[in-house]
Amino acid sequence: MLQGESDTAAVRAVFFIDPKGIMITILYYPSSLGRNFEEIKRIIIGLQKVDAEGVALPANWQPGKDMIVPPPATTEAAEERQKLVEANKDDYSQLDWYITFKRDK
Repeated sequence: MLQGESDTAAVRAVFFIDPKGIMITILYYPSSLGRNFEEIKRIIIGLQKVDAEGVALPANWQPGKDMIVPPPATTEAAEERQKLVEANKDDYSQLDWYITFKRDK
């Protein structure tokens, strides 16, 4: 990524490295564009949420919004999840057995 005015212009980068030393997110910005610190904060919170709760986050997710429960891999897992959802209706919502959302508290 180089700017048109120069063949050697630097770019800015933000790297997110997890506690195990694995790089999990990289953001690149041209030097003419400032960073969005609200987005950086959202990414940090989102990555922590994914690790802590085993969920996925939809596009444009914000803290406090519903998260996606990954789909079950087996019939048994689907049945267990269905029992969990039915027992905790205040914490989950479903569009179908396959698409389940967890409320962020």
